[in-house]
Amino acid sequence: MRSGQTVAVFGAYGHTGRFVVAELAERGFLPLLTGRDAEKLKALTCETGWEARPASVDDPAALDRALAGAAAVINCAGPFATTAGPVIEAALRAGIPYLDVAAEIEANVDTFAHFAGRARDAGAVIVPAMAFFGGFGDLLTTAAMGDWTEADEAHIAYGLNSWHPTAGTRSAGAVSRQRRGGRRILFTGGRLQHREDAPPTLEWAFPDPMGARAVIGEFTMADVVTVPSHLSIPEVRTYMTVEAAQDIAAPDTPTPAAVDDQGRSSQTFLVDVVVRSGDDERRAVARGQDIYAVTAPLVVEAVDRVLTGRSKAVGVVSAGEIFDAPDFLRALSRHITVELRP
Repeated sequence: MRSGQTVAVFGAYGHTGRFVVAELAERGFLPLLTGRDAEKLKALTCETGWEARPASVDDPAALDRALAGAAAVINCAGPFATTAGPVIEAALRAGIPYLDVAAEIEANVDTFAHFAGRARDAGAVIVPAMAFFGGFGDLLTTAAMGDWTEADEAHIAYGLNSWHPTAGTRSAGAVSRQRRGGRRILFTGGRLQHREDAPPTLEWAFPDPMGARAVIGEFTMADVVTVPSHLSIPEVRTYMTVEAAQDIAAPDTPTPAAVDDQGRSSQTFLVDVVVRSGDDERRAVARGQDIYAVTAPLVVEAVDRVLTGRSKAVGVVSAGEIFDAPDFLRALSRHITVELRP
């Protein structure tokens, strides 16, 4: 348990934000509720008893008031193309760590591009994409690498049995598609490239009991930003099971529905990471339930480690660079099962 440190959660009333608030409270932190919708904040305060401070991203003074006295801020409010920059600026003014759960590729690229130098010079900690997509894949890839300093390829295959997107996921996806002009993104040859063609459908041999499944190849997620930010791997590919890809593409797929007392949905995931160097191959496999719910222990564990000095870098840094990846993953054993196969 922590010693009652206050952690602000921007977008606390959102689907993922609520999981984060609950996880912070369970870990002994004092959640400070903030975000753009005063009525939703008021309702969440009535429900939880935690203090709320409304703030809009276009009002720097309000953001400063919202973060006053906080030890760190977690941004759970998308689209992050709109919220990340202003909340990072407010965190820098307050002198506190900033973490977010952004899955938007372009927003994460912007964070590295726009804030790396300032954060490093200030000795500040900014951790983007500290979530299921981006941070988790980076931790698994880093752990699979072991003592390798470079590799030829990294492949991250997402075996989701379904994907019922939140309103925030749909909104963020629409912003990303607009920013890239409807094109898709691929990380190859050591850089991000845009493609006009459709991604291929392939077969991926997931570990048992999932087994071989049809996947959308080059279904690019935030891992193509986080992994290459600190690992020398020129080819980083991500894959998604066809069923989940169809769910996220369909306009009428319902939002997640809780099936247990933790508020988790029935969605299960298996993440299979393979890194290759020459003829050698290393693997990390993770299993769990509900990609939105598991984001909460990921980002709260990260906050805990930053605030207790168990981090290895400053500036804009991804999860695999700032934390001891195998140790971090072991700390999540209550929520996920991870197996490393060197």
